[in-house]
Formats: sequence, C-alpha cells, structure tokens
Amino acid sequence: MKKYIIATTAVLVVLAAGALTYKVSAEKNNGIAAIVNGEQITVADIEEAYNQNPQIKMQVPFEEFYNHAIDVMVNSKLALQAATAANIQATPEYQKQLAELQDEVARQVYLEQKVNEKVTDADIQKVYDEYVSKFEGEKEVKAKHILVDTEDLAKEIISKLDNGEAFEDLARQYSKDQPDLGYFTANAMVPEFSEAAFKLEKGAYSKEPVKTEFGYHIILVEDTRTTEPLPLENLKEQIKATLGQQAVVEIIKEMNDSAQIEKYDLQGKKIENKTAEK
Repeated sequence: MKKYIIATTAVLVVLAAGALTYKVSAEKNNGIAAIVNGEQITVADIEEAYNQNPQIKMQVPFEEFYNHAIDVMVNSKLALQAATAANIQATPEYQKQLAELQDEVARQVYLEQKVNEKVTDADIQKVYDEYVSKFEGEKEVKAKHILVDTEDLAKEIISKLDNGEAFEDLARQYSKDQPDLGYFTANAMVPEFSEAAFKLEKGAYSKEPVKTEFGYHIILVEDTRTTEPLPLENLKEQIKATLGQQAVVEIIKEMNDSAQIEKYDLQGKKIENKTAEK
C-alpha cells in the first residue's frame, strides 16, 4: 500500500559499520579477497567498485555487496585469463571493439570535464534554494492498522479496543497485513483509507470498519506532522544530473555553432545543418 524510503542517516551508519568490519577482516588476510590461478583480487578492488556505484551504496550494505561482488569478480578474472590465453587481444574483432571503446571513452571524458566546468556548486545551490522556496508542506499521519476480511470481525476487534485491549496485541492476533504503516500523505494510500485516517485525531482509532479493496481496516493514528523540504545532500546528485543534461545540450550546440559541417541526403543533395541534441 505504501512505498517506503530508507532513511539516509540509518543507511550511512550501516555502510560505515560494514566498511569498518571488512577493513579489519582484510587486514587479517593481508587485504586479499580471492586468488584466481595465482592472481589476486583484493578487498580494495571490491571497495573501489562499491564506491563507484552511489546508488548501490545508498541501498546495500558493503557486506552484502561484497558477498555478491567477490563471485562476479572471480568469474570476470577467469574470463579474462581465458581470453588472454586464447590471444583474443590479437584478433581483428578485439582491435575493432577496442578502438570503438576508446572513442566512446574519449567522448565521455571530454563531456564530463566540460560539464564539471559548467555545473558549479553555486548552480546546484540555486536550484535547491528555488525548490525550497516553492515547497508546500503536506500533512502526514503516522498510523497502524489491523486488516481483516470481514466487517463482523472488524467490529468485534473495535469492541475489544473499546474494552481496553491493546491495539498491538490485537494486530498480532488478527491482522493479515503488517500493522505499522509509518508516516504517509493522503495520496499515498487508497482514497477510502486516507479519508478515514486523516479525519482521526492523534491517538484515536476508527470506531467503524474502513472498507477498501483490501478488506476491512481498523486504523490507529499515532502522530501527525507536516512534510519538510529534503536536505540538499539528498538531492545534490539528482540536481547535478539534471543540470548536467542541460549542460551537454549547450556544449553540443556550441560545438556545432563553431564547426564547419556539410551534410547530404541519400540523393546527394546538401541539407541544412541543425544543431544536434544529445
């Protein structure tokens, strides 16, 4: 019913703990993660791969990444060893793909350097400040629910709540869904559920079953609050990526404007050059 977002602070704590654990373990084995036909793969190699994937870092602890990456790197090492033994590097196919890859890397590195020149921290701060200035907070509620299949059972549970039984105990006994829903805005839930939840005061529970497509709910509101803008560190990479895309378009246009370009259609007729867009 709800999309959950992992708290950044909690993730960073887990990541730091995982990295520290592996640093200690690595020192015990001289930093070696694996040896493949005499060639070493180090913990540092895996850490480097981990650090180069910020999206993975935000979602997966290093220990979990390590356990998967070590097998991937072993298999990659085996494939490279086999390719080298077969002298693949001397084949025309290898040489062709290598040249194409070198060209692509050159393009990427050049554009990255130009983007870094154009997109400054000040630019990022300006976009963030605009986001904050236009941000409109929404009401959120923090709630738990007990979900059952029938209205009669839902009414029976409400009666038990009225008689002083604990919501948590009844949830464990009856609910077919996990009780804790955390904080959510109205549009995060189905309309019938949100309508009922947002009418309740803090600490109150629904006195009548709330029917949705999932069944019958008894809702307990634990807290209410208003959403606040996300901190800059949570949005910096996203803003930088957006500004980077805009910068690439500008860079390509500048190169087109300063170049001498002639283009022809399939019949050999000259066509007007238009600025390419990436």
